[in-house]
Order: sequence, then structure tokens, then C-alpha cells
Amino acid sequence: MHSAPSLASVPFLRAVGRGLPPHYAQQEQLIGSLRALWAQKHFNLERLEDLHRAVSVSGRFLALPLEEYPALATFQQRNDAWIRCAAELGEKVVAQALEKAGLAPQDIDHIFFVTVTGLATPSIEARLANQLGFRSDIKRTPIFGLGCVAGAAGLARAADYLRAFPGHTAVVLSVELCSLTLQREDLSIPNIIASGLFGDGAACVVLQGAEAGPRRPSPRVVASRSVFYPDTERIMGWDIVDTGFKVVLSAKVPQLVKEHIRGDVDSFLAAHRLSRADIRHWIAHTGGPKVLQAFEEGLELPEGAIARSWASLKEVGNLSSASVLFVLGETLESQAPREGDWGVVMAMGPGFCSELVLLRW
Repeated sequence: MHSAPSLASVPFLRAVGRGLPPHYAQQEQLIGSLRALWAQKHFNLERLEDLHRAVSVSGRFLALPLEEYPALATFQQRNDAWIRCAAELGEKVVAQALEKAGLAPQDIDHIFFVTVTGLATPSIEARLANQLGFRSDIKRTPIFGLGCVAGAAGLARAADYLRAFPGHTAVVLSVELCSLTLQREDLSIPNIIASGLFGDGAACVVLQGAEAGPRRPSPRVVASRSVFYPDTERIMGWDIVDTGFKVVLSAKVPQLVKEHIRGDVDSFLAAHRLSRADIRHWIAHTGGPKVLQAFEEGLELPEGAIARSWASLKEVGNLSSASVLFVLGETLESQAPREGDWGVVMAMGPGFCSELVLLRW
């Protein structure tokens, strides 16, 4: 049992920036492109189309124009495109989030960068230090490999840091360009589902410690909890192959969510003398229709409780770690939250694991 922290030490969540690449394709366009590719291999095209339509996504934003993807034949070509596009999109969302928070790049003490869709050393936040003019004493924590859970986990780790440094400002940047990981030779059902579900996007969260900045109304990151499920490595992740990232995606994901989420959430809330009935805002990662249904059923949520997650899934697809931050940003900017409201941010990802974050307006 954990005791509830004193609000005097709890960090503030100041702003969320969100960005999508400039190229958009409707789902039917994407199906058409993939149909032409997979028809060469005598694939069951009707099955492909059914799987794509079942993910409830109407279209996605892409790092590159659709016609440029066929020329990316190697992992290096795709990863080079990822580095270029991630730095461009990352710069935009960090600048946007800082502007919303009334801060400048020089105000950042620590940047956490999360991704699972590309590799870069120096990492993307180091490139942004040059592009945006961060201070030379900025602390950098690049995190690779947490996948869809990384938006919530990054938020939690930044809040942990700000409890130790209450006068500091931290940002969490997520950039996911899922379209640049597509394995064209992989005709497995998981890859075909992934090619229909995942989209490209970036988000940035600005947080400040309890002693930083002016006292203006902002939600606080009260607490977080990480839950690791043993022996579930093959539920979700990548196999790193010669052509890049080959998706591992088990059909058991929704069942795992349904089995665990209620007990995990109830235990987390009980540690803070709360119950599900006390939570007004549920901010769920847009894992896919079956995952969102598992959240609703497992937590016995009232109708419409995760409507923003459903809408985000339909409009832009699953943006991996950026998804839950998109929904968080939309919640913050809506007129819905009132002073005193409680919220829970929840996401799951490779490990297999979940991350829960408790907010108080």
C-alpha cells in the first residue's frame, strides 16, 4: 500500500502539443496500395481488406507522400527517412507545447524522448537541442522499446524526476512514424493488421515541478504505477530482422487487457483512497477496437467514457506512444475538466506491461 503524496510536492501538467505529418491517405487509398503489392504474391485480398476495415480507422497521416514509399527498399533508407521526418515533426510539437505553456526552449531542464519506430544516435532530442537552442546543461533521457505504453510511461518518469527537482521543467516528446516500419514481404496476419491500424504522429507534454513557474491552474500528476506481466514477451514487440522492424502482435492482447485492467486500476486507486466511481476522465491509449472494448468491459465504464479515444482511433489510427498523449491533449483543451476532478491515463505495451497515471485538476 502506497500513501498518497502531499499535493505540495506534486508536479503540474502544463500543456500538450500534438502534430501530424502533412500527408494524408484515406483507408481505402491505403488498402488500394497494399492490394497492388500483395496481389503480386497471390495473397487472399478479400481477407486483407476485411482486416483493414475491421480496425475502425478512416485514414492516416503519413511521414511521406504515399508514392514515395515503394522506393524505400532497405532498412537504412527507411530509417534515414525516419530520422529526417522525426526531427522535423518533433521540432514542431515541442515548439507548439512550449508556446501553449508560455515557456521557451531555454526553460527546459530535462527532455525525455520516447519512440519505437526508428533508431538514431545521437538521438532525436539531441538534434532538437541544436534546432531549438536548448541550454547546454539540458539533461536528456532517450527511451526506446516501450512501444504503445511509452506515452504514459514517459509522463510518469518525467513526473518522478520533477518530484526530485521541484523547481525544474521537463518535457516528454513522443515521435512515432509507424508507416516507415512496414515490412512489405511479411504476409502474416499481425503485419497486415498493423499496416491497417498504425499511423504517424508526434506529441509533447510540458510538466513543471511543484516549485516551478507561476501558480496558474493546471492538472497535477499525483501518482503513477507500472505493472509488468511475467512471461509475455511474445505478446507485442518487434523482431529485428535484416529488413528492419517486423511486428510481433498477438491476438491475445485484448484478452490480457480484459483480464488485468480492473484489478490493476482498482489496486492503484485504492492506494490513494479512490475507486473507479471517483474518476471523471478516462484517458485510454487507442490500441484498436478490441483493446478499447476490453478497457470498457474490464473497467465497467459508462457509455462514452472513452469517446475521445474512439474518435482519435478513427481519425488518425493508433499512433503508438503518441496516441494516449493525443487523447490527453484533447481532454486538457476541452471544457470538460473541472477543478477537483480526477483522471486516469492508461496504456499498455511491449513487456507486456501497463502504465497508469493519476491526474487531479
